[in-house]
Amino acid sequence: MLSETNFDNIVQNNFLEHRKKTRKQRYREKLKSAHFLPISIGCVNFMHDGNLAFLIRSAACFGVKDIHVVGSVPARAELRRLSGSTCDFINLIQHKTPRSFIEWAKENNTKIVAAELCEKSSKLRNYKFDYKQNVCIFTGHETSGVPGEIVHVADCVEIDMPGPGFCLNTAQAANIVLYEASKQFLER
Repeated sequence: MLSETNFDNIVQNNFLEHRKKTRKQRYREKLKSAHFLPISIGCVNFMHDGNLAFLIRSAACFGVKDIHVVGSVPARAELRRLSGSTCDFINLIQHKTPRSFIEWAKENNTKIVAAELCEKSSKLRNYKFDYKQNVCIFTGHETSGVPGEIVHVADCVEIDMPGPGFCLNTAQAANIVLYEASKQFLER
């Protein structure tokens, strides 16, 4: 068993070793062994730039290369500041309208799976992602949700929420769906 002093020394040495490299250096090093999934993320322009930054960070961690944004995209400097520089590893693809995003999905053999509470949604725990085509997990605006045009063509999933709350933050919802999609892909 390690004495408390030896444990503290090990922790301190590992912490210092880790901090000898910049965050960008650590990301570039990990990029050499990274795996990317046939998954992208789609969203509408958010009220809060932090939500897109959270999606960027999650995308970088889960091996997602592309994030599609319907509408305006915040300044890169702001996204870089908010995402911890993970935006350097993600492609942001802008679409002017929901219709142009839907056309992109059709042209690129991509199934849209929207995180949306609606009549046609199924429970995420029961949804099986089909990786015969690429998947784009779509999350909506903080107040208006996923655009109706996208809901109409997407598979919609909802996350079980047994607590008193009714809906999650949009970036959090996308992250939960992304986790389930990546888990199913890796377990195939």
